[in-house]
This record gives sequence, structure tokens and C-alpha cells, in this order.
Amino acid sequence: MKFAIRFGVPEMQELWERLSIDAKEGTLSGSDATLYKRLAKAVLLLEANPRYPGLQSHEIEVLSRRYGRKVWQSYLQNNTPAAGRIFWVYGQGQGDITIIGVEPHPEDATSRGYERVELSDLPPQEKSEKL
Repeated sequence: MKFAIRFGVPEMQELWERLSIDAKEGTLSGSDATLYKRLAKAVLLLEANPRYPGLQSHEIEVLSRRYGRKVWQSYLQNNTPAAGRIFWVYGQGQGDITIIGVEPHPEDATSRGYERVELSDLPPQEKSEKL
């Protein structure tokens, strides 16, 4: 099954649009270019298989409890201080995955762990047309 990837609003949608436009225009900064490359790769992998071993996707129970639905974390990179992570949920529609956050690894010694993670809202539900 191939999943449709959506971006949470407003933060994730705005981030993806900005990175995509800057990439097309060739104006990405060094750190944004790295983020765009890693995020684009993760999106392709999630779309094909959210359980792809390199993503190391797993539920984050503390965020699932806070947001009232299963929140998953996948790796953007490994073995790096403050390694990037994406947070996502299944849905809003069947076959959808919605990316609701991009953060450095929340268990970094200088942070408060998952307490500081703030996630985007889901995009509005698309209305299906009745025939």
C-alpha cells in the first residue's frame, strides 16, 4: 500500500512549502538544504513503507497520551548529537500519513525531553463528493 503524505498545519505545511520553493530557486542555506534532503528522503520512505527499517519508526507514548492519538517518531538521521526526528500520525483519511513535527532528538541532555515537543494540527478533512 502506498500512503499519501500530508503536512500538519500551519507549521509543517509552511516549512515544507518554504523548503520546496527555496530548493527550486536554488536559495537553500546549508542547514536548510540538509533538512530538505533528509525530510524529502523520509517522506519517500514513509510513503512506501512507514516500517522501513532505516526509519526506525516507533510510537511515542507520552505524545500519544497528550494528543489523544498514536504519535509516531521516525529518524531523519542517526548517530548525531540532536539528530533530527519527524513526528507523524496515521490519517486523517484512510491511507494518509500526516507529518506533524520535525525536531532535534527530544531526549537531548539540554532539553526537557518530549515535554517541549509541540506538534502541528491535522489539515482540514477533505470532503468527499457524493455521486
